[in-house]
Amino acid sequence: MFGPSTPRSQPQPGHLYDVAVIGAGLAGTELAWRLARAGQDVLLVSQALDHLGNLYQPTIRDAGFPDGSVFAQVAAQMAPDTDGWTFHRLLKAEIEATVGIHLLQSTVTALDEAEDRVTLSTWEGPALHARQAVLAVGAFLKGRLLIGDTMEDAGRLSEVAYDFLADDLAASGVYLTGREGHARGVEGAPPYDVRFLTPAPAELDGFRLRRFDRVWAVGQCTPGEHTYAGVLTDAARLAAQLPAGGGTA
Repeated sequence: MFGPSTPRSQPQPGHLYDVAVIGAGLAGTELAWRLARAGQDVLLVSQALDHLGNLYQPTIRDAGFPDGSVFAQVAAQMAPDTDGWTFHRLLKAEIEATVGIHLLQSTVTALDEAEDRVTLSTWEGPALHARQAVLAVGAFLKGRLLIGDTMEDAGRLSEVAYDFLADDLAASGVYLTGREGHARGVEGAPPYDVRFLTPAPAELDGFRLRRFDRVWAVGQCTPGEHTYAGVLTDAARLAAQLPAGGGTA
């Protein structure tokens, strides 16, 4: 068994988490799960909990989840042709059952680093506090989704973009550069392109944002082409690097 048998986190106003993970896609979900199993007190915050761990493909067939990941663990419980929605529900149940994770639906709009913590401002109002923060927001920093002649402020179908957070990072001096991705059409959903911002390669020292001491990035917030396997492997690497108890590395 991993970690203590009772939850560490009693999140009240002003609660200080060890790590706040912003974004609950593949990278953020995997990272939070690994950190919690290692004994850390983790906040996993997402704009929409119904999108936790969502895949770009309709089933888990040939997803290539690496052994040891929570995604591989959940996928092993079902047939390869299981639909993505069923997979999402079982994955969410696993994350909710993991001791040490506070799964919260909220929109992070700004980061403010102090000597011993990062404060996360939210669109809803309450501030959140953690010793370390990780950007795992994928294609959502100023994401613009294009379907034919239509453009939406979104990083994926029906998933709103992080415009305020992108503006705050830029105001903090982080140089953001544009990227573009394509999602092929599947039954019930059209193909689309998405344009979004991400920290420029020079802004990163490994996974850490150079302009901060306590802010990191993983997944599509880092350079390179990202497969499911690559993103989950990077999340495992970052989990191993983040200092226990939230101290600076």
